[in-house]
Amino acid sequence: MPDQRHRAIVVWLTRLFMQERPDLALYPEQGLRVGAYRKGHACADGALAPFDHFIAQEGDWADPEGVLMVVEVTSHDRDTDRRDWVDKVRGYAEAGIPVYLLVDRDIDALTVYSDPRNGTYQQSPAYPYGSGVELPAPVGVTLDTEKLKHYAD
Repeated sequence: MPDQRHRAIVVWLTRLFMQERPDLALYPEQGLRVGAYRKGHACADGALAPFDHFIAQEGDWADPEGVLMVVEVTSHDRDTDRRDWVDKVRGYAEAGIPVYLLVDRDIDALTVYSDPRNGTYQQSPAYPYGSGVELPAPVGVTLDTEKLKHYAD
């Protein structure tokens, strides 16, 4: 269960994308069909896609086609390392999602996974809170992450 700081980070990102990329929406808690992840379904903390992208899809689990980026914010539970650092990295890469942004609250850093090829992200630079974080194409936004220092545990 996400705590208040977890939710605050997702809201912060949502507001940022509304300003920087009004053509896109960050869909919170978006269910995606991701074949390689656990039972074939992943619930992303956020999925960045064109505005109204999911409106024509039925059910709880959407096709990841057209999703530009997924966002995960780590939780303080026993499964977060395996889930966010291993299983979802592989699942999102195999689904061909161009960018996976992982906000790791344990180490106060963001990791930007990009360039998925053959089921693996080829790039994964990490940045401490307070850094400028460039999200590569197709997202094309630079995050000023100074605000995340206020959400640190």
